[in-house]
Amino acid sequence: MTNPGDVATLFNGRRVLVTGHTGFKGSWLTIWLEKLGASVTGIGLAPHTNPSLFELARLSTHMDDRRCDVRDRTGVDKVVAEVRPEFVFHLAAQALVRTSYESPVETMATNVMGTAHLLESVRTHVPQAVVVVVTSDKCYENREWVWPYRENDPLGGHDPYSASKACAEIVAASWRRSFGRGPRIATARAGNVIGGGDWSIDRIVPDCVRALSQRETITVRNPAAIRPWQHVLEPLSGYLLLAAKLHQSPSFAQAWNFGPDNEDMRTVEQLVDTVVAAWGEGARWSSSERVGAPHEANALTLSSAKAMHELGWYPTWHFEHAVRTTVAWYKACLGEADAHRLCMGAIGEFTQ
Repeated sequence: MTNPGDVATLFNGRRVLVTGHTGFKGSWLTIWLEKLGASVTGIGLAPHTNPSLFELARLSTHMDDRRCDVRDRTGVDKVVAEVRPEFVFHLAAQALVRTSYESPVETMATNVMGTAHLLESVRTHVPQAVVVVVTSDKCYENREWVWPYRENDPLGGHDPYSASKACAEIVAASWRRSFGRGPRIATARAGNVIGGGDWSIDRIVPDCVRALSQRETITVRNPAAIRPWQHVLEPLSGYLLLAAKLHQSPSFAQAWNFGPDNEDMRTVEQLVDTVVAAWGEGARWSSSERVGAPHEANALTLSSAKAMHELGWYPTWHFEHAVRTTVAWYKACLGEADAHRLCMGAIGEFTQ
């Protein structure tokens, strides 16, 4: 991991609030914070998948688990006032592009107003706190060009999910600029994360695992689409490092990209080929593009030059290792290995 000294001791004994802790990334972050000695409180809904990493890793026994919808301003305010967190990682979201077409208003309410509710509660009760708001690489106005997007490129979004993440960026920037004595707020934009424990519908790696575990052929839509694939620990390391830097100085209260190296920008087809090769056992896939399917971007890559130069953050695991590690995690978990131990082991390897 990059600059481990910045986070190795900072979070020990600290009060940390993670929204969306029952989700895939939130569960991994909670486990990592546990490893760092933090006192973690989570705000989230019940896990939306079965199985879920949160339940398999028995995280409710390792933290203060609160059931609260970020759309409920009163509920969020009550938890923040009670816990008075020193650090906040805001990951709670409706996180799927295709779901946003089905539930656009719910997506906006969660991703935009949920962010406003949290920031206002933190500003009211713990204005000295450090806040990292996690948005998405899809917050950019996607021009389908070949150049990686930088933090100063225009925000936008074709679909409701992407638009909601652009709006969340604007909300965070507004709270940061409007309230000078408020919390130190930064936003983080990551690529397409992979890693053990994701069972979401309509995500390529979970879809692959479901098919492979049943010895079925994987069906792939839009195989030529280019995405910034990265192991989940990559952006999480960036969030932790960013929080540490924010703790040191308010000058880091900005927007930041945490994406893979340029050579790790791969097509969906290349990702599936690598998953199939790592899985073995005669695994196979086929393309199945549906006519009239909702719009999804064909090309989307990130520039992490700013994080590299100003934070000292660099990707640790390259594409092939990230995929092999992910497949190995799933196979071990399906073989009834302990999910919490698997995650702790991966974090230990990543940070050594």
